[in-house]
Amino acid sequence: MKQMTQNFLTQLTTLPALFPVNYYLVQEKDGLTLIDTGLSMSRTNILQNIAATGLPLHSIVLTHAHGDHIGSLKAVKDAHPDAQVCISARELELLKNPEPYAFEAQKPIKGSYPEKLPVNVDKVLQEGDMVGSLSVLETPGHTPGSISLFDNRSKMMIVGDTLQTRGGLAVAGDTRPLFPFPTMGTWDLETGIASAQKILQYKPSALAPGHGRILPDPLPSLEKVIERAKRKIR
Repeated sequence: MKQMTQNFLTQLTTLPALFPVNYYLVQEKDGLTLIDTGLSMSRTNILQNIAATGLPLHSIVLTHAHGDHIGSLKAVKDAHPDAQVCISARELELLKNPEPYAFEAQKPIKGSYPEKLPVNVDKVLQEGDMVGSLSVLETPGHTPGSISLFDNRSKMMIVGDTLQTRGGLAVAGDTRPLFPFPTMGTWDLETGIASAQKILQYKPSALAPGHGRILPDPLPSLEKVIERAKRKIR
């Protein structure tokens, strides 16, 4: 386990040397938002870090519903029953009505989806919604219902698996040989490229991914990897 804090954001990581899985605590004046819940083994790390702040947990936001992002969801919700569980409308639809192919791109759904979430959803998110200081962006590609969250104070963008930095910055679906796993779970690269372009328009000060280190000053690198990904579909 490891952690790193900057600009209202704490990145917590399970298995940092082998298969880094990140989840984030965002601090507001009156409480916390947890973004993703990592693996089932992440629960102690999450709960200890929440307790260390002395602040209540208001929201649990899922960038998408793959198993490595919801593994500690039930444990955290059980410990903080007043926290609102939030997920995008499209991702929730996919969980309720599993489809071998998502209708938008007619591509097979990939990755470790559960048969259902282990807890009830309290809030369904759509483009433009706010969770504390965070703006919700619909950024499909890795999954049909993937979202990213833009902190309007620090301008940091939490991107889930829409982008990765482990093995080198990449749009999910554009394989990085040193860490190919996001590609293995990606639904549609072309859709992901459009989402990466949307993220670029926000000119984020840093990218906080689901896998890999936080990347500061990402704009020049992000432009390059978008162009690299485009070449994969031409």
